[in-house]
Amino acid sequence: MAEMAKIKEGDRVEVITRDLTTQDAKVHAFFGHLFGLKGTVQSIYSAEEVAIKVDLESLTPEARAVHSEATRRMRAKFIENTGEEARKPFTKEELDFTPNFVILVKETDLAKI
Repeated sequence: MAEMAKIKEGDRVEVITRDLTTQDAKVHAFFGHLFGLKGTVQSIYSAEEVAIKVDLESLTPEARAVHSEATRRMRAKFIENTGEEARKPFTKEELDFTPNFVILVKETDLAKI
């Protein structure tokens, strides 16, 4: 069997669907809600830790709602903690930022797309 091409920064990937193991539960490193998420490899720290910037469109409706609420709170906190003078250099688009959704997974839990 041919070896899968090594994943590198910038690659488009998808989190594979697989059975969860007792080791997953023990180390709290992999969960079923990650299955099927798509995104771009941001950083590779090791084969055990690959950072993926998730495409928000690939989130489940529940995860998208949580991310949306977190975004709303972050924006409000920024406005609350930043004076008007300090906000002047920012454009409306910059003030309406959307934070990245990044996950850490094992390289073996990813497939190139």
